[in-house]
Amino acid sequence: MRKGKVYLVGAGPGDPGLITLRGLKALAQAEVVVYDYLANPRLLSHAPETAEKIYVGKKGGHHTLSQEGINRLLVEKALAGKIVVRLKGGDPFVFGRGGEEIEALLAHGIPFEVVPGVTSALAAPAYAGIPVTHRRFTSTLALVTGHEAEGKEDSAIDWQALSRIGTLIFLMGMKNLPRICEHLLSQGRSPETPVAVIQWGTTPRQRVATGTLSTIVEEVQRAGLSAPAIILVGEVARLREKFRWFDNRPLFGRRVIVTRTREQASRLTEALEELGAEVLEIPTIKIVPPESFEPLDQALQSLEEFDWVIFTSQNAVRFFRERLFALGRDARALSRARLAVIGVATGEALRELGLLPDLLPREYRAEGLIEAFSKVDLQGKKVLLPRAEEAREILPESLREMGAQVEVVPAYRTVLPEESQRLLEEALSQGVDLVTFTSSSTARNFFKLLGGRELPQGIRLASIGPITSETLRELGHPPHIEAREYTIQGLVEAIREHFA
Repeated sequence: MRKGKVYLVGAGPGDPGLITLRGLKALAQAEVVVYDYLANPRLLSHAPETAEKIYVGKKGGHHTLSQEGINRLLVEKALAGKIVVRLKGGDPFVFGRGGEEIEALLAHGIPFEVVPGVTSALAAPAYAGIPVTHRRFTSTLALVTGHEAEGKEDSAIDWQALSRIGTLIFLMGMKNLPRICEHLLSQGRSPETPVAVIQWGTTPRQRVATGTLSTIVEEVQRAGLSAPAIILVGEVARLREKFRWFDNRPLFGRRVIVTRTREQASRLTEALEELGAEVLEIPTIKIVPPESFEPLDQALQSLEEFDWVIFTSQNAVRFFRERLFALGRDARALSRARLAVIGVATGEALRELGLLPDLLPREYRAEGLIEAFSKVDLQGKKVLLPRAEEAREILPESLREMGAQVEVVPAYRTVLPEESQRLLEEALSQGVDLVTFTSSSTARNFFKLLGGRELPQGIRLASIGPITSETLRELGHPPHIEAREYTIQGLVEAIREHFA
């Protein structure tokens, strides 16, 4: 049996955008992912769905698996011929015990590769607005472990030498913060030396306490900070108030639930995260094929008979395209038909087919399409409408009243994702500020998942447009926020203005 290979990949400090391209490439080919407490779980989405994902996190002294157990696990999976990614928070070689894992691999002749990661020692201060070096303050920097290997009676840290370094950064040192301050003060460091403690650096949960060597312990206790955190000692900490950028964004500290399908959530998620929100993706709908493709396939085989094809969602375009190609046809089959889309995003999906819409309404909903078609002669025209199995009838009925022959075919259907109820319960138990809804189906399914329980007080509801808002009102939960432009960007802008 062939031996596998192990990639030791630095996952970065928490912000999933800080992983390297090399790290993403390794994840994309992983058959097994062994990941840490500090590795952002969202990075797992870059691994194949078929990959085995094993959590071996360590938190506050509680180990899911000992280091020796992790070493054995890596060896076992690699000897079974697997491509293994060891996803480690920060960088594998900055107090990450990557060296110990490599020694175990070498002992069994297992090939490996190390992919460096952005260490929290540098990233957390940067996101807190603190440059770790600055010509006006210091040109020396030291990274120090906040706790040493178990079993050591005497400290191996040269505190006298450290006291002369301009900027000191301690990782994993929250339990020993009082002792760290005492050591530095005993070696002559000024009690007025600035100190910053940064918890959950680079994430929307980031919190920062500042003080001096004589006050920081009290400031940390007052702020309620705990691990994971880094401790920065040095004059550069004074620059935080001037340089801070990450934690003063308009949605910073807000926890937002995105209810779109997992495949479609990324655009909304990224836009909200850019504004500082912590986004929890809890899809309330899953897009799946219809019970039968036969009606759609029959329509696709006779596309030349249609005068118009109308797309009311990106999913309709996607399934239309996939079935068209599956039948051995391509965009040339649409040479006779004119094309209409409900909005900009659907139009963009159509462009991926190399096609431009002939009709785009000013108002991105069914009523907008109806108004746009009122200026078109539809008498006797044949119209194809591929859409979800369950949808409002107002559009086909109105087109028929205009004289069109409308053929409605199911292109896809929506179902409740199995794992979402557990995810929703976990999210609500930890507190949520806002829930976003991008369609009526996301709203209906969200409250199905809620199962008749009361929505916790203080949660705001945001709707992408009047149809979704009307559905929320019917459910007894009128929205607090409604987008003026019925697009993802319009929804994001409305949320930003609400919380500003």
